Amino acid sequence: MENELLAFLSKLDVFTGNEIDELGNLLTVKTAKKNTVIVKQGQVCCDCYFVLKGCLRQYVISDGAEKTIAFYTEEQAINFYTSAVQKKPSQSFLISLEDTVLLVGNPEINAGMFARFPKLEQLTRKMMEEYFGQTQDSFAEFMTSSPEERYLNLLTKRPELMQRVSLSHLASYLGITPASLSRIRKRIIKK
Repeated sequence: MENELLAFLSKLDVFTGNEIDELGNLLTVKTAKKNTVIVKQGQVCCDCYFVLKGCLRQYVISDGAEKTIAFYTEEQAINFYTSAVQKKPSQSFLISLEDTVLLVGNPEINAGMFARFPKLEQLTRKMMEEYFGQTQDSFAEFMTSSPEERYLNLLTKRPELMQRVSLSHLASYLGITPASLSRIRKRIIKK
């Protein structure tokens, strides 16, 4: 568990060896077995997460059905900003699809750590800005594409998900039924 954190911090080439050791002792790392619910819809979640290892799915229940809204894998941030900062109930669930290792933070703890390690604050801000931009681009692309284009996009941008996520979860994420996803896959194979 600490190995993943230390390996990630070392890879960044931002911190000195002493800073890495200090951060390794201060940062909170949490493990979750496969199929562990990390956040429940309706729960006030005061934490944000960063995936060091594993795959997670964020989903909502709408009209009695689970609708996947995101998948998170290594080196991706999961932010429940509205819930954490505004103390509002989460609108979604977060579940581990694999055994997972997460870096856990929250606004109160992060403020003190950022004061002590300004490079950590700069790094976190840069990562969040990049993530926000990617999310906006992905949303716009999703809204303007057909289900087949969404699937091809996913194959291009996140091919690892095909091996890590069930077809029913992928179909839900793409906004289609598993049967529709099967037809799309067959059409693509024939081309």
